[in-house]
Amino acid sequence: MSVMGLGDFALHKIPLGGGCLAIAPAPGANGDFATDISQIAEWGARLVITMTTVDELQALGTANMRTDLVQMGIDWLHLPVPDFSTPDTLDWSTLRENVLGRLENAEHVLVHCRGGCGRSGMLALRLMIAGGEAPNNALKRLRSIRPCAVETADQMRWAMQDAG
Repeated sequence: MSVMGLGDFALHKIPLGGGCLAIAPAPGANGDFATDISQIAEWGARLVITMTTVDELQALGTANMRTDLVQMGIDWLHLPVPDFSTPDTLDWSTLRENVLGRLENAEHVLVHCRGGCGRSGMLALRLMIAGGEAPNNALKRLRSIRPCAVETADQMRWAMQDAG
C-alpha cells in the first residue's frame, strides 16, 4: 500500500504510466486546508482534479482552492459530480488524453472528492483501464490501495465503460 499523509489527510498513490495518480479526500475536509495543499505540493502534484460540487467546496471553506493551487504552480480542473453520482456530461476523450499524457511524462496527478472514495475512485479506475490495465486487475489494485474506491453500481458502470 502506498499512502502518504499527515493526520486525517492522505494521498493514496497508484503508479500509472510512468507517473503517479493519487486519490484523496478533499483538502481541508478533515483538518487544515493549508497543510493539506502544502502536502499536495510537496508530493509534486502537477494537476489536481476536484470532483466535489461548488456547494461542497463552499461548505468546506475551500471555494478558493483553484487560486491557492495555481499560486503553487499546480494546474486545477473542476469536474463537479454530486456525491454517489456519475458525471452527467464530460469530454472523456480530452480528459483521458490530458491525464494519461501527464502520467506518461512522469507527472503526479491527484483526483479528489469529499471523502476520497466513490467519485475519485471511479475516475481513477477508468483512467487505469484507459491506461491499458485489465479491468479486474485495475479494480483489485485500486481497492488494495483504497478499499472504499467506487461506492455505487452506477459509478462502477461509468468506470468500466471502456473495458473490453
